[in-house]
Amino acid sequence: MKFEVTILGSGSSLPTVNRNSTAQFVECNNRYFLIDCGEGTQIQLRRFKVKFQKIDVILISHLHGDHFFGLPGLISSMHLLGREKKLQIVGPRELEGLIRPLLDIGGNTLNFELEFIGLNYPEHSLVFEDKKVKIHCFPLKHRIPTHGYLITEKAPEFKLNKAAFDEHQLRLTDIPKIKRGEDITAPNGQVIPNHELVFPKKAERKYAFCSDTKYNESMLEHIRGVDLLYHEATFIDEHKARAKQTFHSTAADAAAIAKAANVKVLLIGHFSPRYNTLDAHYNEAKEIFSPVLLADDGLVMKI
Repeated sequence: MKFEVTILGSGSSLPTVNRNSTAQFVECNNRYFLIDCGEGTQIQLRRFKVKFQKIDVILISHLHGDHFFGLPGLISSMHLLGREKKLQIVGPRELEGLIRPLLDIGGNTLNFELEFIGLNYPEHSLVFEDKKVKIHCFPLKHRIPTHGYLITEKAPEFKLNKAAFDEHQLRLTDIPKIKRGEDITAPNGQVIPNHELVFPKKAERKYAFCSDTKYNESMLEHIRGVDLLYHEATFIDEHKARAKQTFHSTAADAAAIAKAANVKVLLIGHFSPRYNTLDAHYNEAKEIFSPVLLADDGLVMKI
């Protein structure tokens, strides 16, 4: 099943002609999520041919404008284009009070249900789950309450090893138990360990999104071993004093977190517009951790 991340915006507070404000589209097992929604996100969705009516849940990390100012316009466009499917928005508990008045003032009633799920910082909690995907939020350390998100593909049931099943002359009624991972007692009274009756499961794939944050080792327990880690890297080491002042990270900070968490791949973004080139970001991070990739608008990462 497909698990992909499309970068819609890779810049920081000021959008430029080359980089939009933060937004990412995630497809996981035919579930569709938008993470953050900076100004102009709906244009980026069109630009990169993402059908935004597919979006099931929007995850907002915090209430700095470059991470949510695109929401009212996107919701309005969904309404005008005839959306009927429910839309869930997860984010700081104050978000609903900001967005609903903007939608209500025009006097139009949405065609679809809009559900806000409010987070209380610094909680770590399950914010979405169905049969195929689960999403947790976890606290970051920024100037205002901010959460990261962990999207996990839920492993499917165990696949039955029919040859082993037949060899032990098990009953058809045992199959659901076997697929759930249970040991089985055969008709002769022998207990058959589950691992002898199934094929090994594929490992769960995981994507962690770490929005604006200063260097923060407390996040390690939530992102350890993920397949892909996105971590902001607004500054380079030359401007680490500015990073500390604004509660942001350097490329070296992001790489240190990736190394400590033993992730498979690091993707850095949220670049300050002060930099004409990202060579220094890449080189600083690569000295500490590899592989490292630079986020760019339109980049698609397969997990």
